[in-house]
Amino acid sequence: MALIDCHFFSETLDMHCGMTVILPQPLARAPHWPRFDPARGHPTLTLLHGLSDDHTAWARQSAIERYVEGTGLAVVMPAGGRSFYSDMHSGPRYWQFLSEELPRLARSFFPLSAERDDNYVAGLSMGGYGAFKLALHYPERFAAAASLSGALDMVRCAQDEAITHAGELHGIFGPPAHMAAQGNDLFALARTVGERGPCPQLFQRCGTADFLLDDNTRFAAHARQLGLPLDYASGPGLHDWVYWDAQIQHVIAWLMQLRSQTGKSSA
Repeated sequence: MALIDCHFFSETLDMHCGMTVILPQPLARAPHWPRFDPARGHPTLTLLHGLSDDHTAWARQSAIERYVEGTGLAVVMPAGGRSFYSDMHSGPRYWQFLSEELPRLARSFFPLSAERDDNYVAGLSMGGYGAFKLALHYPERFAAAASLSGALDMVRCAQDEAITHAGELHGIFGPPAHMAAQGNDLFALARTVGERGPCPQLFQRCGTADFLLDDNTRFAAHARQLGLPLDYASGPGLHDWVYWDAQIQHVIAWLMQLRSQTGKSSA
């Protein structure tokens, strides 16, 4: 595998940014690994960090490089600040960066596939919110999305003044009443995803000792009521890297199973 620390200038954010990228490295000694088709590009997992982390977090805190070895998957891990991957009410346009500029730049730098069946998004906590937000906004772009310990009910969080970051959330999202209209309410996006395309396959996990468990339980019930293709389970775990490192392995295995079912097992 090739691990790349990439620095570049974002015109959307008007500042220099970073992303960590993992690219498959076919080896002659591993002929059973997926072969690379340069006409198509690598299937790609966009992997998003949480509120207090940056683009290096997944590579430093988990063994993601080892977990994707031999799968043919490229992994793009961008820096998202403390933006909740949103066009901030008082701050930069991180949603436009993530959804428009980043994929265009990443595909210009690296041989990455633009096909829907080759594109997936996942994340933890704030990144879990960002992953489902991307997939539900743009179901025509992503075949699957995974949320680990996701902050999935941001309307509730922004309305709860007892939450430590409530004031910060107001600066990000503006008035909570406007969140659905601005595309920042996952519950509203779930209700309308079918208007934009077939819903991506969804994978959701949360630890039973996680402070976001109730939000995850509510979103899972909402998605199931709507008939969305959701694989949700909770089990022992905290809001920490021990849990996320274990669960990202299940995400990778789930993606490989989906690729096998759709005949996309070759890279």
